[in-house]
Amino acid sequence: MTSQIEEICAKKGIKLTENRKIIARIISSSDDHPDVEELYNRAAKMKPDIGIATVYRAVKMFEEEGIITKHDFSKIDGVSKARYEEISEEHHDHLIDINSGKVVEFYNEEIEVLKEKIAHDLGYKMVDHKLEIYAVPLKDEN
Repeated sequence: MTSQIEEICAKKGIKLTENRKIIARIISSSDDHPDVEELYNRAAKMKPDIGIATVYRAVKMFEEEGIITKHDFSKIDGVSKARYEEISEEHHDHLIDINSGKVVEFYNEEIEVLKEKIAHDLGYKMVDHKLEIYAVPLKDEN
């Protein structure tokens, strides 16, 4: 089965090695915004001889081509690790559970309207934005 990343690469005329196809499929099928180390661990289960340098090069190429985006959810365990996801046609924001590292994608129309209003009220037109909410589960509060 061809991943979305493979399809985009084909449209752009980018040739993919078998290793890059594996990495593309892993990123496309991931909903947890994996970092390079996690991508490598998943790829190594599929192809044990794949190297971490190969994963780094593939991720860099996909990012440079505008196929994936990098996030720095640095408040997770105080460690700054770049995490990746496919670039989506549909905007979404992120809520990050700082205890587990779980990343939840969400879209809220009220927030979108408010961000536009804030920019306008300050004399600007919003052209882009990123919203990351760092949180802990309510059940952890006592």
